Amino acid sequence: MKLLTFLACASLVQAKQPNILFLFSDDHALRSISAYGGDLAKIAPTPNIDRLAATGAIFENSFCGNSICGPSRATIMTGKHSHKNGFLRNTGKGLDQSQWTLSKALQGCGYSTAVIGKWHLVSDPIGFDYWEILPGQGNYYNPVFKQMDGSIKKFNGYCTDITTDKAIKWLDKRDKEKPFFLMCQHKAPHRTFAPALRHLKAFDGVTIPEPPTLFDDYQKRSGTLAKNEMEIDRHFDWAYDAKVRKDERNGIKLPGPDRYPTVEYRRMTKPQKTRWDAHFGPENRAFIEKVPTMTHKDIVRWKYQRYMKNYLATVKAVDESVGRMLDYLDKNGLTENTIVVYASDQGFYLGEHGWYDKRWMFEESFKMPFAIRWPGVTEPGSRPKEMIQNIDYAPTFLEAAGVAIPPEIQGNSILPTLQGNAEGWRKSLYYSYYERGEHNVPQHFGVRTETHKLFYLPETNEWQLFDLIKDPQELKSVHDNPSYSKIRKQLTKEFHRLREHYEAPPMKMAKGS
Repeated sequence: MKLLTFLACASLVQAKQPNILFLFSDDHALRSISAYGGDLAKIAPTPNIDRLAATGAIFENSFCGNSICGPSRATIMTGKHSHKNGFLRNTGKGLDQSQWTLSKALQGCGYSTAVIGKWHLVSDPIGFDYWEILPGQGNYYNPVFKQMDGSIKKFNGYCTDITTDKAIKWLDKRDKEKPFFLMCQHKAPHRTFAPALRHLKAFDGVTIPEPPTLFDDYQKRSGTLAKNEMEIDRHFDWAYDAKVRKDERNGIKLPGPDRYPTVEYRRMTKPQKTRWDAHFGPENRAFIEKVPTMTHKDIVRWKYQRYMKNYLATVKAVDESVGRMLDYLDKNGLTENTIVVYASDQGFYLGEHGWYDKRWMFEESFKMPFAIRWPGVTEPGSRPKEMIQNIDYAPTFLEAAGVAIPPEIQGNSILPTLQGNAEGWRKSLYYSYYERGEHNVPQHFGVRTETHKLFYLPETNEWQLFDLIKDPQELKSVHDNPSYSKIRKQLTKEFHRLREHYEAPPMKMAKGS
């Protein structure tokens, strides 16, 4: 074992291995990061993520391989697609960490390693000198953290702030003779989009622009889209999501589901509830009074505004956390030799197609943010256009650390793209989604190139093809359009080539955790 470790680390000839600070969030849509531009940039700026992008690089074409929380994280830890690392769905026994993982590799090659915050891989972390994680999804208010001895401890306050505090505390106490690998991972802005108390009024008086597809009719595409259960219209819960509790409604029945309790509100202390009620109470009362006179679309639009303001306000604490971590590096002389990455496990729908979740291979959830800074390597303010994927994170960190990349890793180091040497970089991406049931999104598998996207739905035996140049909102499948026959054949061939290359299982027999 010692010989294997030596061989794996044999390329460590650098005078000093870089530290690696991995800042990670959950369900962060590109549209809500101002460095990416778009209609929310001025309304909801993210100055600290923008600061990272301005001093480093931000990738315009960064994608996940499976748009769901646990599988995306498993991919990052293993450098392999879901079918290869065994973590296909959020349910199951968890990530099998007897296989190669990034944390074990870096720990074995001299790094101090830690993961703090949301883990969401069921099995306890391995390969970390220190860990303190949220059980499951975790909570925003007064969260509990699982400790290394298996105990559970509750901490008063807001989860994003507490996670950041713990990350900084670990940095202070770490073995400073070693380089560090720290994964600071937030629950936010995952559903139920509960902002920090200081941010509740951040968007008072602001009207959030609606996406053109808020009232998507799901025509000209698979009939499965209309059956999805993640619409702001039909599936956004009143208490759980919209923050309108039953005791505030004066007996008025609201259209739509009300399945779940007010989980975060129940966790709050009395002073926290008082501030929460002071913000939401007047708005909810005014809404309840107007409901009898509102049209169906009026109510959907109200829910959209409530959703977006809470989501964007939840992002604000994440952005502040990024700023605190960057400030820590500056103040402690760590900036020049630290790789900093900001990413999220996937994107998210902010009303596009009428949705509020993820899962689909459509751009809004398929794309994931990725900003990286490594002084002397990344060109400040650069915006690489190469298509990268979360299978690429592990090999990137390994190459940066001078650690041998094992042959089973399916991704590629992105360092050549940062150094202006992207010749031969991939021209297509493979995607898989294995869940079935939650939000009623069917399994599907696909390929994306720079200009087109093709995916297959085994359950209904349907192919969908989109022209991303002419139809960037993906409103019409052109799979059966004769004028796309050549492109369809090319993409179908590439789809099967990628499946063979990545050794994907039969699509109708996808099994795993």
